[in-house]
Amino acid sequence: MSKRLIILGSGESGVGAALLAKQQGYNVFVSDAGAVKPDFKKELTEAEIEFEEGKHTVEKILEADEVMKSPGIPEKNEMVKRIRAKGIPVISEIELAFRYKGKSKVVGITGSNGKTTTTAMTYHICKHGGLDCALVGNIGYSFAKQVAEEPKQWYIAEISSFQLDDIKTFRPDISILTNITEDHLDRYDYKFENYIASKFRIIMNQTDEDYFIYCEDDPVIKQHINQHPIHTNPLPFTMQHELNKGGFIRNGQMTVIAGSEKMQMSIYDFALKGIHNQYNTMAAGIAAATIGIRKEKIREAIQSFEALEHRMEYVSTVRGVEFINDSKATNVNSTWYALESMTKPTILILGGVDKGNDYSLIRDLVKEKVKAIVCMGTDNIKINDAFKNDVALMVNTGSAEEAVKAAFHFANKGDVVLLSPACASFDLFKNYEDRGKQFKEAVRDL
Repeated sequence: MSKRLIILGSGESGVGAALLAKQQGYNVFVSDAGAVKPDFKKELTEAEIEFEEGKHTVEKILEADEVMKSPGIPEKNEMVKRIRAKGIPVISEIELAFRYKGKSKVVGITGSNGKTTTTAMTYHICKHGGLDCALVGNIGYSFAKQVAEEPKQWYIAEISSFQLDDIKTFRPDISILTNITEDHLDRYDYKFENYIASKFRIIMNQTDEDYFIYCEDDPVIKQHINQHPIHTNPLPFTMQHELNKGGFIRNGQMTVIAGSEKMQMSIYDFALKGIHNQYNTMAAGIAAATIGIRKEKIREAIQSFEALEHRMEYVSTVRGVEFINDSKATNVNSTWYALESMTKPTILILGGVDKGNDYSLIRDLVKEKVKAIVCMGTDNIKINDAFKNDVALMVNTGSAEEAVKAAFHFANKGDVVLLSPACASFDLFKNYEDRGKQFKEAVRDL
């Protein structure tokens, strides 16, 4: 009898998992409380996979041998509670993909900030170095679907804490932990330690054949690393002192010592600017060197890497005012990094769905660099209260177009308008991409 796998959620990861599970002989059923997108519907129908939308048929779901749930579905969801109560094992898509990846290897990248940039850069270096690899996970293409349709020797995977929550055997050959700051606390009972434990799950199954790349300068990692047993080879990176393995930056020079290579490069040759990107570049460089990419190739790739859409993305300069789209900054720490790299007077567009934010983290930077705040969201009280004594100009807006016009009105020639919201986007937009695209359209319409 084939194993019955129920998949909750029909997004990129749900459909990818369904296709792989069907290929591997599971009896698959996909259930989504919302609507299934037309292109996903087509894929499921062509693969002869049964699905439902707009509801969860409880009896059908509770017949599962195993459930794979989309990372977007929280534990407090009623259906999830019933599945847990019945003792049915719940896994994530990366767990399923890992089971069937064969001899392929995985670089797994997590962290509160910088993981998308680090993942994209690691992939860019590996691809440039001639590695047969794919970019998967949180960043776009489903890991499971890649394994089913176009297997590669290496998978460079961006992994969220939600995906790590439901792993059992998942074990990356190389893991990267960029940093840990307060984020998604609404999903972790507002307990920071629960979220921290979730991030450290990336090394849970690693052995002495594997590698763990982490930021030694991150206070939270530093404080908690001894509570999580490391059975793997540690490769730290830092800006505070020299190391004999891993990576460090001293006097404007990055040194990476990993694999059989020792590589040095001036930080002034990095394509990405800002201290946070120097950390991301170190992490990606160490991963590539550990895989065995040659140092000339690593250097070339770091110089040619282009910034990602919605992450400190230059949009346009209108009458001497520069516009930057950092819509992917969905927590306060991301906004801190964005402000930290600003060198001109800044009009900051903030707001959206607050995930338990502590705005005091960016107060000093706001005082130093921000001349006006434009709030963009349905409820801006918390932001208004946090900065009312620090900024002379503050206005509330209810759309990207309104926010851009207000920011442009406040700006003088030589200023920067920075969209770095520090919040989720679901009050006014579909997601952070939609928010970023609407921002860019509004700038072009000025």
